[in-house]
Amino acid sequence: MNALVPLVVLIPLIGAATALALGKRPHAQRAVAIVALSSVVVIGSVMLFIADAEEALVMEVGGWSAPFGIVLIVDRLSALMVVVSAIVLLAVLVFSIGQGLADGDDETPVSIYYPTYLILGTGVFTAFIAGDLFNLYVGFEILLVASYVLITLGGTEARIRAGVTYIVVSLVSSMIFLASIAMIYGAVGTVNIAQISLRMNEIPPDVQVILHVMLLIGFGIKAAVFPLSFWLPDSYPTAPAPVTAVFAGLLTKVGVYAIIRTETIIFPGPELNPALLIVALLTMVIGVLGAVAQADIKRMLSFTLVSHIGYMILGVAIGNAIGTAAAIYYIVHHIIVQATLFLAAGLIERLGGTTSITKLGGLLKASPLIALLFFIPALNLGGIPPFSGFIGKLALFQASAELGTALAWTLVGAGALVSLLTLYALMRVWNLAFWRPAADVEGYESPMLDNVREAPGNTDVKKSRSIPKLMTGATAGMVLVSLALTVFAGPLYGISTRAGEDLEGPSQYVLLVFPDGYDEGEALSE
Repeated sequence: MNALVPLVVLIPLIGAATALALGKRPHAQRAVAIVALSSVVVIGSVMLFIADAEEALVMEVGGWSAPFGIVLIVDRLSALMVVVSAIVLLAVLVFSIGQGLADGDDETPVSIYYPTYLILGTGVFTAFIAGDLFNLYVGFEILLVASYVLITLGGTEARIRAGVTYIVVSLVSSMIFLASIAMIYGAVGTVNIAQISLRMNEIPPDVQVILHVMLLIGFGIKAAVFPLSFWLPDSYPTAPAPVTAVFAGLLTKVGVYAIIRTETIIFPGPELNPALLIVALLTMVIGVLGAVAQADIKRMLSFTLVSHIGYMILGVAIGNAIGTAAAIYYIVHHIIVQATLFLAAGLIERLGGTTSITKLGGLLKASPLIALLFFIPALNLGGIPPFSGFIGKLALFQASAELGTALAWTLVGAGALVSLLTLYALMRVWNLAFWRPAADVEGYESPMLDNVREAPGNTDVKKSRSIPKLMTGATAGMVLVSLALTVFAGPLYGISTRAGEDLEGPSQYVLLVFPDGYDEGEALSE
């Protein structure tokens, strides 16, 4: 079954080439994209079942064994991330197809959109299964190059301006990551993650700290942790709705995934855990304070995205299997729920002509279904019982309580407060955009609008447009998936727990790469 591993990369890559060749046949492009991502969902699900029930899948590319050859690894964490990412990519693809059929190619030029979208998926899947730092870098670069195209689709001034910021920041993070890889190779003579973990103890502690910090900075920019998150709120909201949903749901989580691998395999020691706890605290608090100050739904959701990255970093920084398991479950929850909220924001913009809550009203009467599609994931993200957001936060708080330090307890309190403020920001959108009568919008004074500001740029209200069934259906499907995270929380958290146990130290990961053992003395003499 190891032959399944490269298929999650090859299928979307071949699909992208095929879609590009079919540039003048948009219907064929859509079919190719749907088949490619549906296949990845199926293959990823099979690999998740095998990795959880039997053993992880390891593919030695070209038959060259590690550390000399490229190794692709699908353990519980990798398989789970592939499945969830493929589901989001497929749902957003259906949403964008509905939008494209209704509006033409103004928002998403079909000839380049579908090939680029599949290339983005190729990069995401490559990053999740890479067994060495260089191929992890390749995965990042593939998805980033595709994201450069997607974020500037339509060519408006706002998108080009936001795209420039996004590209510059991404290039800086990539240079830092590449420099880190070069320094690690110079220090230990390999880029294979398992072999790095074995050789890292031979390096002086001060050099280890430098390498560790370099990787965290590179991944921290990609994950949008504070203070490296300044670029995100101005970049994501300007893109088309489906592109924003994919970016919000997936791209930052690839950075978090890389941080998990770094902290559990390459540098499993607790030296930087207190610093990471402080970073988690600041990310949560600063992000949510930005969210409550926004009058634009997309910018508000972008700030909540930053804020909730802090919860994931908290789980990683706790430094044990319980914390890692809670972080993994919360990542899965957040990918689904955050992408769903951005899709719902796209429906709101289409129905109301804007995403500014100062100019919206009466949407509950206009479309009760859209109101429901926003309300359910909003409660989920806010951590209301019994949704998955509550389960994930509770698991993180329990792991923090077991750690028992003053800083850990501070994060429990801050996490609870951030959850309440997130709920406040989301319910303000509900009250003003949905519950408030449309007749009250002009000149209406509300205490909920105090201390909020509009998004920079054009905030004019556009003409309301009909909402295609595919767009509504895709969003509804994502809402159902988010509810499934609650209904099947037991099995899902069980997988997360076992994944966390796998990552409690590098030994199990090293055994996957070197099943016959590893002669360090012989390797060092190579």
